[in-house]
Formats: sequence, C-alpha cells, structure tokens
Amino acid sequence: MNVDTSALHQPLYDPATDGAYVPPLDIVVACAREELAKYAAHNIHDHHQMLIAAVAHHNRLRQLIAALDKEAGR
Repeated sequence: MNVDTSALHQPLYDPATDGAYVPPLDIVVACAREELAKYAAHNIHDHHQMLIAAVAHHNRLRQLIAALDKEAGR
C-alpha cells in the first residue's frame, strides 16, 4: 500500500508566508549561541532529536544571514 504524501509537503521557508522581520545582529548571534548550547547534548543517533536540531539551526542560520545582509545594507 502506497500513500501519497506530496500534498503534505511544506517547505522550511516560504517567503510568501514567512515574516520579513529581521532582528538585530547582536540578538541573533546571542540566540544562536544559546541554541548551539541547547542542542549540543542531543543524541546524534536519535533521528527525532537531530531533525529538531537541524530545523532549528536552519532557521537560525537564515536569521543570521538576513541580519548580516541588513547590517551590510544589502
């Protein structure tokens, strides 16, 4: 039995629906440091924990790039 999950797909980032607010760089860097510490002890062999950490890091990296671009005037 095959189940079609294509209708359930949601991208990690969708510029049409995700907010355009960019926090100041110092705040994003502080949050990134906290996030790294939070997920450092997670079990690398636990798929669920790694998925949660990967999505969180992806979103934080997106914020870091946006904050750097904003600060550089790009």
